[in-house]
Amino acid sequence: MAQASIKENEVDIVIGAIHPDLTSFMNEWRSVFSRFHLIIVKDPDIKEELKIPDGFDVDVYTKSDIDRVVGSYSSISFSGYSCRYFGFLVSRKKYVISIDDDCVPAQDGTGNFVDAVTQHIFNLTTPATPFFFNTLYDPYRKGADFVRGYPFSLRSGVTCALSLGLWLNLADYDAPTQALKPGERNARYVDAVLTIPARTMMPSVRLPHTATTAEDCVVEMAGTVKQQLGPTNPVFTRAAEAMVEWIRIWKAVGSGSPGN
Repeated sequence: MAQASIKENEVDIVIGAIHPDLTSFMNEWRSVFSRFHLIIVKDPDIKEELKIPDGFDVDVYTKSDIDRVVGSYSSISFSGYSCRYFGFLVSRKKYVISIDDDCVPAQDGTGNFVDAVTQHIFNLTTPATPFFFNTLYDPYRKGADFVRGYPFSLRSGVTCALSLGLWLNLADYDAPTQALKPGERNARYVDAVLTIPARTMMPSVRLPHTATTAEDCVVEMAGTVKQQLGPTNPVFTRAAEAMVEWIRIWKAVGSGSPGN
């Protein structure tokens, strides 16, 4: 795996705690977590005290912190794994990595520990290539490059804004598929990084040139969702309103502004 040059003080690892005892989870990740600052957000529905082993640089946030910062009357839910969103609000780091508290590190085909955090940082610090598919997947990885026929004009790629990982064991199926295959498990580790091609897997939307910030883009997308999808189902209207509410909270808290 290619190793990125990481400034560890630029990284926050956000953990949404929906289980009160984090001892086993934290110890499984100790070799990674001990290098970074951690933000643990306790699910407001948990009544027990969190159990967190020593040896970590960690800030813990609870329901009282959420109510103090966001307010108790916000339409945004911070229950369950959604509590991690509060960690995104309070982080002031360049990179934010989110890991569920029921996920443990994977091992590659030879049994070696997979440092998922380092891989995500590498992905975020190298370009994405969404406009033309490279059959060697990530061309910026050590030992790979662009294949023959790949346009030279596209080889500089574009900025990568989001790196998404998948997990082993329980595959990332939707609810109906999981119901049909309750015993199915994914045990095949695939050591590959690829960019999702533009306009195949993800919907696309054209934004106005006046939308120059991420906040502007979210508000514009919320308007599109409400206008085009809202009439088909009220859930889309509620989703659009939640997007706008999120940006209001984001700005009020000063998220994305280092030093605030």
